[in-house]
Amino acid sequence: MHSNKGKPITILMADDDEDDRMLTQDALHESRVRNTLYCVEDGVELLEYLRREGKFSDPEKSPRPSLILLDLNMPRKDGREALKEIKADEELKNIPVVILTTSGQEEDKIKGYNLGAASYITKPVDFEGLVELMKALGKYWIEFVELPNE
Repeated sequence: MHSNKGKPITILMADDDEDDRMLTQDALHESRVRNTLYCVEDGVELLEYLRREGKFSDPEKSPRPSLILLDLNMPRKDGREALKEIKADEELKNIPVVILTTSGQEEDKIKGYNLGAASYITKPVDFEGLVELMKALGKYWIEFVELPNE
């Protein structure tokens, strides 16, 4: 059986809140998840990154992610619009997207899954909760899920 066991993954986080990006980076480090985290600030940057446009044109500095952590409420282009575009793009649609947001609204959950999200997670309120979440995400996406080789 082929597996990704122990192989670090590239995670791309789209979140407009700098504190959330920094806390996630710290939580991933604290959780000992083997990964590289890249961050963008909104849906426009997310799609530019994924399509290697503008400042994201260098594949060395903007590698294709194995997993996208997506906030819903962002300026310019929100997570719902970005998710819709990602899943409509033949080149990008197979990248798993985990919605990680403060919104616990049922309609957001339904829409997220209908648009093709792999998971919907409401952000924990404290750092310890975020560390536990990153451990669980890391264990799941690195040890259990079989991602295609790029």
